[in-house]
Amino acid sequence: MNKLELLRTFVRVSEMSSFTLAGESLGLPRSTVSEHVQALEALLGTRLLQRTTRRVQATQDGLVLYERSKDLLSHMDEIEGLFRQDAASLTGRIRFDMPNFLARQVVLPRLPEFIALHPNLELEISTTDRRVDLQREGFDCVVRVGAQPDQSVVARHVCDFAMVNCASPAYLQRYGIPEKLDDLAQHRLVHYVGVLGSRSEGFLYEVDGKLHRLPMAGSVTVNSTDAYEAACLGGFGLIQAPLKGMQSHLLSGELVAVLPQFNAPSMDVALLYARQRHLPLRVRAFMDWLAQIIQSTI
Repeated sequence: MNKLELLRTFVRVSEMSSFTLAGESLGLPRSTVSEHVQALEALLGTRLLQRTTRRVQATQDGLVLYERSKDLLSHMDEIEGLFRQDAASLTGRIRFDMPNFLARQVVLPRLPEFIALHPNLELEISTTDRRVDLQREGFDCVVRVGAQPDQSVVARHVCDFAMVNCASPAYLQRYGIPEKLDDLAQHRLVHYVGVLGSRSEGFLYEVDGKLHRLPMAGSVTVNSTDAYEAACLGGFGLIQAPLKGMQSHLLSGELVAVLPQFNAPSMDVALLYARQRHLPLRVRAFMDWLAQIIQSTI
């Protein structure tokens, strides 16, 4: 049995804490995943995973092997591509995640270009606004817009997205067009939070490089960019969003920009990936392409 495949299976089970999820991500039956782990344990003469009815957790020996295996597998990925000169020779799977609007408006329309350059790569695409666990969920990289508090990953700055305040014509007809900050007392904000139940920051604006927060009323709170956009189009209140994501609505007249002198600070766009000694060539090539196309949209 291929020892490297045993290690790949073990690493994925360790990251996902589940034989079933690891099997789904690797395209293997759960029984095969279990056989791989058992074979590796027999080969090394130690128990690597502690199995319970709810969770699979690495033992102390398993944790040591996990760290060593990640480095070894990364080395092997590099060695496999060491002498390949053409881009089409890149092989393997890339799993990535990004916000909905970036996937829909920027990346997916141009993804055929990347696939044409690297026809032997397999891409797994996730679109979500939540904070994902790169290692546990098996992501090679993720794109995030906004502050990145997680110090356990590497954040590669790509660009900054300018922000815009906007509302629907129907909303503005009902509440009026705000022209100064004091006018916002009579307006409503669609609140965006990462986790439902947490507190909204309110209306954000920047003056002389200093960030200010203005609490505002609002009847709708959302935790996804798609719902945020839909609530604004539906007339539930003002939103503050990346100009790139709202541009088509502004050009069509579905939304109207307001208070341009009080926009929120630009949002950082970053590529996040797990800290490791060697980044696989296929992942590095994809991240370079992603950065290039995102920068070209500014």
